[in-house]
Amino acid sequence: MSGLWISIQHWLSSLDLAMYGVWTVTISLLFAGLAGSVLPFVPGPLLIFAGCLFHTLMRAQSAMSWWGIGLELLLLIISYLIDFASGAIGSKWFGGSKWAVWGVIVGGIVGIFFALPGMILGPIIGAFAFEMLFAQKKIAPAAKSTFGSVVGTGVGLVVRLGISVAMIALFFAEAVWRRG
Repeated sequence: MSGLWISIQHWLSSLDLAMYGVWTVTISLLFAGLAGSVLPFVPGPLLIFAGCLFHTLMRAQSAMSWWGIGLELLLLIISYLIDFASGAIGSKWFGGSKWAVWGVIVGGIVGIFFALPGMILGPIIGAFAFEMLFAQKKIAPAAKSTFGSVVGTGVGLVVRLGISVAMIALFFAEAVWRRG
């Protein structure tokens, strides 16, 4: 029994606990970011970028290259641009006027102050209200462009999730396989 205990102690003392700590934080940030790419109030791609940067700064043995970090930053910016513009593009695609686009933007900004229901309903109400009030459209065309806003937002969500998966894949390609 004493020999087993000594073997366990030797094995535990040989572990690089700092490495496991860095990897634990990194993986936690990556998974939280992946979940946050579809959950409201959680800045998914930003958490993924933070995990990549944290790992690079804390673990030189498996750090990403600065080109890889730059590409992660570019993907982060693209994901937020798509997220911001997707509802407006969808509304325009379904026949919305420039007023519907402005309604989506204004409704999205105002909706932020009303928590989750406001963030979901704000762009929808904004697109419909602006189409009715400023574009002087009837209910059916205004509803069609509002539906476009919903479709655009949904497509934007799927694209943001895809970009988040690409960011995580890039991290592992850089941090694990490149160093291999």
